[in-house]
Amino acid sequence: MSVIYPRRQRQLESLVKKLGLSVKSPINWELLDLALTHPSISESANYEQLEFVGDAVVRLVAALVLWEDFHDARVGDFAAIRSVLVSDRMLAKLAGSYGLELHLLVAGSAYGDKAGKESRLADAFEAVLGALYLSTNNLELIRSWLDPHFKQLATEINSDPARQNYKAALQEWTQGEYKTLPEYRVTQLASPQHNQERFIAEVWLHDKKLGEGKGRSIKAAEQAAAKMAFMAIQPQ
Repeated sequence: MSVIYPRRQRQLESLVKKLGLSVKSPINWELLDLALTHPSISESANYEQLEFVGDAVVRLVAALVLWEDFHDARVGDFAAIRSVLVSDRMLAKLAGSYGLELHLLVAGSAYGDKAGKESRLADAFEAVLGALYLSTNNLELIRSWLDPHFKQLATEINSDPARQNYKAALQEWTQGEYKTLPEYRVTQLASPQHNQERFIAEVWLHDKKLGEGKGRSIKAAEQAAAKMAFMAIQPQ
């Protein structure tokens, strides 16, 4: 394990406090430090293996929250809601709410990759969950602060007819109504401004444009276009 210097230890303790945990909790600080070390810093001592563990942990916590608080939902609804809860978009959003980026060690070349920020934060968030789980070999250090987020988000997703996956919802509608798939046409802005949307997507069905949207990634732009289209076809 790497040596944790006093300044780094204070950073890690600051994050732990943001999570609502005590610095006297049985936390493996070396693992937490590793969870916040991007592969651009070290090819061997980085968060990748902890991310692998954390991926399973976050899916388990999401499943338990749904089981305990949405037990009347169908299994298909469970799967749809969980897929959103554990998506990079949602995990990056949670990571941002705790200022995870301030504690993540990233080399300059990778830090400058703004397009990869979402996946970088999501990966680090999962790695932190992996480190906390392995500190106690249970969910003791996780559920107290992650459950409230998942309960609120699951409630919002459950009330959304598209389950916040507008591409899938629109595809299901077009297949049901027209036995065909929508077509996405994406263009990249020539000179996007810093931290602004880089792509514009249009969604077409036959010769009719159903909607359009912008995003920092192709996937985000397509989701935005699909959302506009899906909302337009909903009964008023």
